[in-house]
Amino acid sequence: MTVLDCSEHAAALRALAARLPQIPREDLPAFLDTAHAAAADLPAGLAAALDDFNSRGSTDGYLLLRGLPVEADDALPATPSSTPAPADRPLLFMEAMLGIVGRRLGLHTGYRELRSATVYHDVYPSPGAHHLSSETSETLLEFHTEMAYHVLQPDYVMLACSRADHERKAATLVGSIRNALPLVPAEFRAHLYDRPVPCCVDVAFRGGEEDPGAIANVRPLYGDPADPFLGYDRELLAPEDPRDVEAVAALSKALDEVTEAVHLVPGDVLIIDNFRTTHARTPFTPRWDGKDRWLHRVYIRTDRGGALSGGERAGDVVDFTPRP
Repeated sequence: MTVLDCSEHAAALRALAARLPQIPREDLPAFLDTAHAAAADLPAGLAAALDDFNSRGSTDGYLLLRGLPVEADDALPATPSSTPAPADRPLLFMEAMLGIVGRRLGLHTGYRELRSATVYHDVYPSPGAHHLSSETSETLLEFHTEMAYHVLQPDYVMLACSRADHERKAATLVGSIRNALPLVPAEFRAHLYDRPVPCCVDVAFRGGEEDPGAIANVRPLYGDPADPFLGYDRELLAPEDPRDVEAVAALSKALDEVTEAVHLVPGDVLIIDNFRTTHARTPFTPRWDGKDRWLHRVYIRTDRGGALSGGERAGDVVDFTPRP
């Protein structure tokens, strides 16, 4: 299952949202603890779908929840134009859904170098944004596995939509390694498996240096050879060996061939398996009228592969360590 219509559960989900603290940033750990309790009471069909996705993933690498409660457009604040969000901003339905659904999956995690070390991110167009930033709008945000270069890479990227772009042109593109792997020639699959490839990092993780070069190493394919994880970033992977260049190009071509486009509309929550996919966003044209595209983003970590030490808590903020 890739798309799950949740509209029949709207009343139950509104009731769960009402149980949450209404100023989430006032005490975010407490808010997320309450969301965890609410997640235990999710409607059975939705809970089962989330648990199955968390356990096995999916062929397409994502799960789209559609028809969740969301404010009417005229009841929403203006689309943000700065970050971080005001600490006293009242809870929005999409933030509530990210809290409850996210806690069913794992632990919300912030990254100290990113977005002022906040856990909830507003994603909106910003004039003059860096081409690697989610705040770009009129250029393609290229395929990337989120923070593939980070030792504490998130398991899931969750995107919730409060407002779509005016023309509903923007699409989140997802390329799944489960779909792409059969299209990668066997010799390149074998070459890339467990092979460290030099990788640069996003601007926020460069320690103030304009271009520190490839300070991390990312394995494009790793884990179970028959069902591998993916580490891929079209802008940041920097293979040097000619064979690496050829193999990464073959992987890139295969991912392009299996790309799926998801057009997010208000009331959608998209859960991307960040260990088995790469994702991108197509261009759109903002109007700067307070009604531009407005998404909310959180990162979720789980104990996949023993990644948690046991002392973590939802809402923790972690420091950057590049993959060696």
